[in-house]
Amino acid sequence: MARVVAISNQKGGVGKTTTAVNLAASLALAEQRVLLVDVDPQGNASSGVGVSQRSIEQSLYPVLFREATIRDVARPTELPFLQVVAACRDLAGVEIELVDAEDRALRLREALAPVRDDYDFIFVDCPPSLGILTINALAAADVVLVPMQAEYYALEGLSDLVGTIDRVRSTLNPALSLDGVLLTMFDPRNNLSNQVAEEVRKHFHVFETVIPRNVRLAEAPSYGRPAILYDAGSRGSHGYLSLAREILDQRVVAPGSVVGA
Repeated sequence: MARVVAISNQKGGVGKTTTAVNLAASLALAEQRVLLVDVDPQGNASSGVGVSQRSIEQSLYPVLFREATIRDVARPTELPFLQVVAACRDLAGVEIELVDAEDRALRLREALAPVRDDYDFIFVDCPPSLGILTINALAAADVVLVPMQAEYYALEGLSDLVGTIDRVRSTLNPALSLDGVLLTMFDPRNNLSNQVAEEVRKHFHVFETVIPRNVRLAEAPSYGRPAILYDAGSRGSHGYLSLAREILDQRVVAPGSVVGA
């Protein structure tokens, strides 16, 4: 059964979508069956694997209204083991359109349940906000992976997210846990970065892999490709391949366990 991973941080600009796209692609390269679900109306994860807003015919939107299934809307990507459920701008209206639905926070969990045996990993790229779409992702997930830039304000954002996870756990998803914090755009020459990293490690499980600041990671989305297909030799690509190995090693060492619970 797939491990459902919500990639979330209420603070924007921390490498959340970059992580969703490149981690999904790296695991697909290792022949893991991966589904990337784009829950952000901006659709950046979709375009990052080659699905532009203009070419979207099927998206997550009708799934949340029970007018389509995940199997109906999942589409292939350049990587044989990676499929994507694309986002569209209509998702921005979901919060208002579902306001009277009692189960509005559980629509994504309900939609993913029938396809969990089809994949090894399902990654859900969340919007950088706490709304009904993010709540749906957290309610559907087994674990939360938190990309975090090593800067002071990121610590405050992490604290807010942990509070949100606790609230979702107490009301919608008792099994939800924090898988780990991923340090992104990291510069080891920066004293503040090292200080923030040290502080985070005191309180949370932090992945051993650190994603460096890398121009190729920033360039790849404009070509509609994950970094591993845009420039496999870049430091950014190597970083996400390393993270994929770390995650696979966790599953081998302790199948079914949840790190950081």
